[in-house]
Amino acid sequence: MSKQTKGIHHISAIVGDPQENVDFYAGVLGLRLVKKTVNFDDPKTYHLYFGNDGGNPGTIITFFPWPNAYQGVIGGGQVGVTTYVVPVGAFSFWEERLTQFQIEYTITERFEERYLTFADTHGLLLEIVEREEGESNTWSFNGVTPEVAIKGFGGAILLSGRPEQTAKLLQETMGLEKVGQDGDIIRFKALGEIGNIIDLKETAVKIGQMGVGTVHHIAWRAQDDKEQLEWKRLIGMEGYGVTPVQDRNYFNAIYFREHGGIFFEIATDPPGFLRDESKETLGLGLMLPLRYEQYREQLERKLPQFQIRELE
Repeated sequence: MSKQTKGIHHISAIVGDPQENVDFYAGVLGLRLVKKTVNFDDPKTYHLYFGNDGGNPGTIITFFPWPNAYQGVIGGGQVGVTTYVVPVGAFSFWEERLTQFQIEYTITERFEERYLTFADTHGLLLEIVEREEGESNTWSFNGVTPEVAIKGFGGAILLSGRPEQTAKLLQETMGLEKVGQDGDIIRFKALGEIGNIIDLKETAVKIGQMGVGTVHHIAWRAQDDKEQLEWKRLIGMEGYGVTPVQDRNYFNAIYFREHGGIFFEIATDPPGFLRDESKETLGLGLMLPLRYEQYREQLERKLPQFQIRELE
């Protein structure tokens, strides 16, 4: 082990109708839409980013909305559950809020922590846990205030087709520390305060099917471009096929598929989401990379319209 990541940078998933997606993550969960852009590889599709007030690494969940697309199957080679962390004392607020919006949930326990487990509108599995670590989210929206707001990721549950290989990668290459086991769940911990707890199902899981309601990839944090290139060399030396660096405007990215089938990304913390909008105006306009600016009028006409709105 020669390097250590701080944990999750972002998680990207496939969903359905964008208005339904926005209503759930902004209207119900109270997250901030920090960037409205397009899929850089498919500009006819939105790429929506939700996170804390400033869109900090470790808080960002991103979505590719595919209206009327086929439903995916959660399984091996995917993030099975995305974990959100809230302040200590906020658990009952979230129980009541999910009930208010008629969202079914269960309460489970793992590693002596209680979790609210539920699905979003399109079937993506989520859970909420209380923890002391992590800065408060100063964003307020639709009844969610900083005292109870989601701070960011608590972590994730990984489902692997070859869990022993995934565990080896997490521990020996990514630098996470194995900190315990509860039943068939192995727990690893990264250096950061949020997005740092990764639970891996020890038994192999049948490979899932990508589609609506599934996670496309999980991205890990690199401090800067220099560290990302160090990660690229290390991962290549470990025998993984890693992509060239991709410019994603708000971070640079490299990608590889680990041996258990999960699609991994390593993303740089900078430059961040303030490079083309002020903090006050984050998420309000459609932001396009320079190569697509010439198609702005066409894209704005074809992309489905949605609004950030308060829900009763």
